[in-house]
Amino acid sequence: MSFSVKEIITATMVLFAVIDIIGSIPIIIGLREKVGHIQSEKASVIAGIIMIAFLFVGEKILSLIGIDVYSFAVAGSFVLFFLAIEMVLGISLYNDEAPETASVVPLAFPLIAGAGTMTSILSLRAEYHVENIIIAIIINILFVYIVLKSSKKIERMLGKSGLGVIRKIFGVVLLAIAVKLFASNASNLF
Repeated sequence: MSFSVKEIITATMVLFAVIDIIGSIPIIIGLREKVGHIQSEKASVIAGIIMIAFLFVGEKILSLIGIDVYSFAVAGSFVLFFLAIEMVLGISLYNDEAPETASVVPLAFPLIAGAGTMTSILSLRAEYHVENIIIAIIINILFVYIVLKSSKKIERMLGKSGLGVIRKIFGVVLLAIAVKLFASNASNLF
């Protein structure tokens, strides 16, 4: 076991920025208004299980189709880059239709454990120890649970402009992380 506080903090921040649960509060509020109750506990637990499972089997799935982790990490850095651009510029490059129910599926996947999160997990796996990434996933899932449970209070407290500022700050952080992932993994490809 190779626990590292630095790796845990970095992986936690990467996943926090990618999951962007604070930026998703308007979506969560919309789902709650549309269908009533959101299953915070169930969504959080299932999202955590999906992320940890992908941490272990994601690389095997890639090897089955002939892709190495470094190539996936470089591709992931592009996904993170575009997610960051969306956050910073306030534009939407990809729009998924709003789900009709607020069951586990739209919350756990793809809102919490979506494509960006999966890409980040494998990109982190290329650089950090698994146990540190698992701790980072658990920290993020706890934070996601807290936010899901108190999304209305957070929205009232921060207001629309506060949520916008937080989203842009994490967008810039995510942009820097994307550049770092690209630089550290691209050298392994050539």
